[in-house]
Amino acid sequence: MVDFNSMHKSKRGDIDKDKLHKMVAERAYCKAEKRGFIEGREMDDWLEAEAEIENQYFYWSQNVE
Repeated sequence: MVDFNSMHKSKRGDIDKDKLHKMVAERAYCKAEKRGFIEGREMDDWLEAEAEIENQYFYWSQNVE
């Protein structure tokens, strides 16, 4: 499960790249597991997971007043 509270920004405002990579890897693994680890869709799993994590991070990082 993605923990957005533990994902923090550096002084430059960038996403912690190591944390982002780990979150994407976990999401991609879950996608592969869900489809029975059938080969041939590894890159699709990764790209979908990356887009989902980035979209969720963008949503959670918005300043709502």
